[in-house]
Amino acid sequence: MSETPTPAEGAARLNTGVAHNARVWNYWIGGKDNYEVDHQVGDHVAGMFPVIRDIARADREFLGRAVRFLAAERGVRQFLDIGTGLPTADNTHEIAQRVAPDSRIVYVDNDPIVLIHARTLLTGTPDGATDYIDADVHDPDAILERAARTLDLSLPVAVMMLGILNFVLDTDTARDIVRRIMAAVPSGSFLVLTHPTFEPDLGGEGQIPAMKFWNENATPPITARGRTDIASFFDGLEFLEPGLVSCSQWRPENPWPVVVPQFGAVAVKP
Repeated sequence: MSETPTPAEGAARLNTGVAHNARVWNYWIGGKDNYEVDHQVGDHVAGMFPVIRDIARADREFLGRAVRFLAAERGVRQFLDIGTGLPTADNTHEIAQRVAPDSRIVYVDNDPIVLIHARTLLTGTPDGATDYIDADVHDPDAILERAARTLDLSLPVAVMMLGILNFVLDTDTARDIVRRIMAAVPSGSFLVLTHPTFEPDLGGEGQIPAMKFWNENATPPITARGRTDIASFFDGLEFLEPGLVSCSQWRPENPWPVVVPQFGAVAVKP
């Protein structure tokens, strides 16, 4: 069973006086689980870096395409979604179980407002399983131990790390987290990852002042990375086509008018 806190326990950790990433992201994609402070900081960041709202939407749509592809085309039936954020429409379990009702999904997050809403996530199909664990990305061993209560880690798993390693400020630490998690899953598993970048060919220069403002006025602190560092998270894995690209350009179902400065890729463990 999950270790989901009660609403009272989650509320005890909730600070509505400081903007928080999960809530601001929710605001940018049109959700309702946010507060005035999140609107203020979110609007200021969007004023500095208007493409941020496109990034939020592109990242969410990338998730849908990747999960549908892996479930329908690669037969993946297990998903470990680390840094899931607030529930909205078409969460990972809904997409996967629409394709294959027996899919098993474990969500991982440690944000208090996400904890409050976790029970919304815990409603999957009777044939599959959906669970939520309260754990920090900096503790991959705890994530794997708790995920193994729902997932069979001897069978392929799609590890979802969308917009989460940008909160691990040290690149060597972030690389080690990915390595340890992918070492625990078998050949045929996948890494699905998105990450903001400052690369100028994707229009990422504006990330730098926007993230500086964010780090001075919101939590948790965030960093962008270059193409080489982000590619290094996939060391030992094999990229699926089209490789490491703007997440809006990864197998788009409809042409996207904007190339966003957020890399996205899917890779398989050989």
